[in-house]
Amino acid sequence: MRHLLFCSVALWPALAVASPLPKADAIFPEQDMAEVKLGQLLFYDPILSGNKSVSCASCHHPDLGTSDGLSLGLGDGAIGLGLNRKIDPENPPEQRIPRNAPALWNLGATEFTVFFHDGRLEDDPSRPSGIRTPLGAEMEMGFDNALAAQAMFPVLSGDEMAGHYSENDVSQAVRLGQLTGPGGAWDILAKRVEAIPAYRIAFDEVIGAEPIKFHHIANAMAAFIAFEWRADASAFDAYLRDGTPLNADASEGMELFYGKAQCSTCHTGQFQTDHDFHAIALPQIGPGKAARFERHNRDVGRGRVTGAAEDFYRFRTPSLRNITQTAPYGHNGAFTSLEAIVRHHLTPERSLSAYSLASATLSDGDFLNDFNLMNDEPEVNRIAQASDLPPVSLTNTEVRQIIAFLESLTDYDAIKGRLGVPRSVPSGLPLDN
Repeated sequence: MRHLLFCSVALWPALAVASPLPKADAIFPEQDMAEVKLGQLLFYDPILSGNKSVSCASCHHPDLGTSDGLSLGLGDGAIGLGLNRKIDPENPPEQRIPRNAPALWNLGATEFTVFFHDGRLEDDPSRPSGIRTPLGAEMEMGFDNALAAQAMFPVLSGDEMAGHYSENDVSQAVRLGQLTGPGGAWDILAKRVEAIPAYRIAFDEVIGAEPIKFHHIANAMAAFIAFEWRADASAFDAYLRDGTPLNADASEGMELFYGKAQCSTCHTGQFQTDHDFHAIALPQIGPGKAARFERHNRDVGRGRVTGAAEDFYRFRTPSLRNITQTAPYGHNGAFTSLEAIVRHHLTPERSLSAYSLASATLSDGDFLNDFNLMNDEPEVNRIAQASDLPPVSLTNTEVRQIIAFLESLTDYDAIKGRLGVPRSVPSGLPLDN
């Protein structure tokens, strides 16, 4: 496995751990504040969705830990936030969003170069655009980095932001495969933004008088995300930087995390991620990751990107920063309880076989595919057999101590963000609340 740079454990002589502790040395490039403030408005503005009803914040809201508080969210065709998100009977969604909305903490740090649960988007200097995406040669130029480029994809998803079939100009363009160029989905969205005087004025300060393109919009939102949700002032960071003691349970939990419990095998570095992909026998709920013409509810994770059998059921290691604020957990939010996901790591195959949908948090709607795959015994067996995790034996006290350590990763000052939620957006459209 790929590990990040560690400092010598000798700096912490009072703590005997199996893995050295990380350095608090993450690099956060400075952002242009004019671009950050512009990105804030765009992030919360439903103007970027096909039906002008969903914003990025609908699934990534600071009140819900920069996620949505749900195992699998509802995008276009629903109204409200979190458990209060309700289906619009006039335009109901076809299904839940297939994967859990990931938290946005610290994505502005230079070490974050791979995005989405399956890593299908990443910085790649060998590509003309500097970014590897599923679009290949169709990838537009001008994105600052992969963090910016990830904004390209939710706006194309019928389940998330685009809308379905041909119910609006964006969803029609998506259905026809017109993504780039004049009349393409991204061009339509850019023209919508350009037509709003307040946005045109704000972009003048950032890009000058040139026409607004979708990559300009995405770059601004990435600058906002990088600035807004930096979270590196937790109790653990204070311990790393100047030795400020953790409480007794958190200190014991840290020793377990970097030792006996083997958590740091994958959760390495200052932000507890090796940015790699692992199979941990997570239960598969919801529609799975399938094209509309496919008739299954599987999600094979990284294997869907690479096509390699050894990558099936592997998903990207999430950062654990502010993890107490970002439930539910897993690529599809299969576990709402932090204790439950910790215990799953101890005996993954047994946890998989005993799984109940009651462990998840689902909002409005009764979708037939919510538990379909877990009734497919051969597929459940394949998920179990792919697991990388060895069983680990911990006492109830040790589990409690690990959770105490995970709580020490919370940066409470960062939770609401630096700029916060705007009272209104230039389009005049209502914000989710």
